[in-house]
Amino acid sequence: MRSFKSLSPEELLALAISLEEEDARIYADFANAVKENYPATTKVLEQMRAEEDGHRHRLIELYRAKFGEHIPLIRRHDVKGFVTRRPIWLVRPLGLPAIRRQVQVMEQETKQFYEQAIHQSTDAGIRQLLGDLAEEERVHAQLADTLETAQRASGSADEESEARKKLFLLQIVQPGLAGLMDGSVSTLAPLFAAAFATRDTWSAFRIGLAAALGAGISMGFAEAMSDDGSLTGRGKPLLRGFACGVMTAVGGLGHALPYLIPHFWIATAVATVIVFIELAAISWIRNHYMDTPLTSALFQVMLGGTIVFVTGIVIGAS
Repeated sequence: MRSFKSLSPEELLALAISLEEEDARIYADFANAVKENYPATTKVLEQMRAEEDGHRHRLIELYRAKFGEHIPLIRRHDVKGFVTRRPIWLVRPLGLPAIRRQVQVMEQETKQFYEQAIHQSTDAGIRQLLGDLAEEERVHAQLADTLETAQRASGSADEESEARKKLFLLQIVQPGLAGLMDGSVSTLAPLFAAAFATRDTWSAFRIGLAAALGAGISMGFAEAMSDDGSLTGRGKPLLRGFACGVMTAVGGLGHALPYLIPHFWIATAVATVIVFIELAAISWIRNHYMDTPLTSALFQVMLGGTIVFVTGIVIGAS
């Protein structure tokens, strides 16, 4: 992937065109998902889709005037720093709170993209258009606050500050959840394989401790190096890396600590109970913060965790 700062004005415009097209299609998907039950909200979403289409047309006209007819295909996943979005067709059912949060994050991210892009161009025409679009995206972010009633003004005195609070999900919860899932699941196999292979609780604890801390360090560095947060507003890399690394280690240590108990079967029983408590906690967090249906979250997490858990026991006992 390219870094955001390495993009030329031509590439920035091409990326902006792609982003506006993607946002317009997402709003169309949202509108289609709620049109039967929430006609007023559908009208707002369709208005936002039309405005994003208008942004795309203005960007294309400026691009043609500056750089010609060919527009290179540059997408968000080609550039470091963008938030990964789950495909809308995978997120079902779509409730108004989930749509509202997603729209707020999208508009905040797009506004910050334009504000950052302004500093990378010296062309007056490009800077003017980018500035105009940044202001219009700020208005969109305010409009997103009305989606639950579709006609109620937000009344927020500081839209940007409020929008940043909405990104708490991406700054802390998302990397922390990723770490907790990795630490809780990935360390199961080595811990229980070691436990059943040696039947020695102290050895099992040391292996579990090493796996938990190693995974925490690895995940922390991976999250911290994923992007610098300047474009997406996801927060400082060290903060995100710390949250991810700590939660990874916590997830692994949870079922390693019982092996401080000197009796093998008691320690294993306690560790097994803690494993399922961890998996249930992960499912609840995914349901509460990530809008994943609870039954779906439980099935996915419990199934994956159980498979890894059994794999470790089978390998250790063989």
